[in-house]
Amino acid sequence: MNNDTRWLARLGIDSGLFTRPQALLVRHTLGDAGDLMAFAQGLIDSGVVTDVAKLEKIADLALTKGERGPPASDPFDANETQAPFVQTGPAAHAPGGAPAPATPAAPTPAAPTGAGPDFAFETIPALDDTALAAALRALLRATAAFGASDLHLSTGARPFIRKNRALSYFSDYVLTPEDALRLNVALLADHQKKLFLERKDLDYALALSDADRYRVNLMFHKNGAAGAYRMVPAETRTLDDLGYHQHIATLHKLLSYHNGLILITGPVGSGKTTTLASMVAYLNETRTDHIITVEDPIEVVQRSKGCNVTQREVGPHTRSFASALKGALREDPDVIVIGELRDLETIEMAISASETGHLVIGTMHTSDAATTLNRLLDVFPPAQQTQIRSSVAESLRGVVCQRLLPATDGTLSLACEILISNTAIQNLIREGKTTGLKNTMETGVKEGMCLMDNVIFGLWKDKKITAETAQMNITNRVLKAKIS
Repeated sequence: MNNDTRWLARLGIDSGLFTRPQALLVRHTLGDAGDLMAFAQGLIDSGVVTDVAKLEKIADLALTKGERGPPASDPFDANETQAPFVQTGPAAHAPGGAPAPATPAAPTPAAPTGAGPDFAFETIPALDDTALAAALRALLRATAAFGASDLHLSTGARPFIRKNRALSYFSDYVLTPEDALRLNVALLADHQKKLFLERKDLDYALALSDADRYRVNLMFHKNGAAGAYRMVPAETRTLDDLGYHQHIATLHKLLSYHNGLILITGPVGSGKTTTLASMVAYLNETRTDHIITVEDPIEVVQRSKGCNVTQREVGPHTRSFASALKGALREDPDVIVIGELRDLETIEMAISASETGHLVIGTMHTSDAATTLNRLLDVFPPAQQTQIRSSVAESLRGVVCQRLLPATDGTLSLACEILISNTAIQNLIREGKTTGLKNTMETGVKEGMCLMDNVIFGLWKDKKITAETAQMNITNRVLKAKIS
């Protein structure tokens, strides 16, 4: 069989036009000498294919692809393991709860290769909605299996993934406005689709099964629809596994408090949500408390163990972070976890809760401890500054800033800055002298404090990151001069 015929079989199977056993049967009848036209006619004559127009479209595409070489996954190979995708079990339910019918009509991504998941995007126009939904589920699973953290499907662009913070394309096909819109709404329930088309953006958590979850953001831009799919790890990793092994005792001490405020900060994509989930998991296993989380959306599902864990999502379960916090204070919590401290009302409620006998853990998009405190305090009007500085000085337990840097082994290394509240730190916060935090933190190493620059320098000395990476991320001139 020539390349054209192999591509026709591959695309026909992936689009659900016929099955692999049917293709093998026609091939057996024709023998190895059958060309594309003979194979296509054999499919029609045998009654395998009744949609001739669809077959013609796929045949034209197969001719084009055949000129470039054979498909990566040969449908006639005896060792071929790729099977039509059939959705079963818990994953067979759409986000709205309705069963998604089993279907073989999905371009199933092949086993991950060096370039990323394999997916026949050219077949999208030939797929019906059910087949397309199954195809997207399979693509998401293959992307997660490949080890990528994000999948992007955007109008006017080639599909691309992010792995170890680096972006890479895994297909040369440029998504048309129709392709991108159909793909990105394929897994939405009717009410979600209506909401997305009205608002032009949508955040939601997609659960294909208990261990198969994704955080999704859909939006429209100048070319059309786009979707960003964040892979949520199936297992909640421990703080030690995340790279905090040198600071485990410090973090465990922070989490031993029964009141106060702990902040987890870092830029977008630095793993704040993962760290937050690990902290909740640790509390869940070591304490017997009531933990309330407020997230947008819920990413990591926490099963109640030692603690009773109540997870709420902004939108389906509550109007906003602030309203959820107001309610939480009357819901007998011991620990309150806030997905993001993003506005004055939420921050004010979080500080109040930390002062009234609750342990509050929240995240912010800041790069270091000093910036975090400035952001936290500066949202308040001048008339409240003195009062709020006093409140934060009393309630703050610690700040953990983190960053993910490309490692020399091709993975990522965690760099962190940890501030632990003590008398000196409290005085600086009350007086508004956050510029003195670095000096105080350097003298507080025995209490578990560390500075980002020192940690990054240590990673370079241990040869975990390159000199270039260290130079780009260190601001201290003295340390920079030592890197060669």
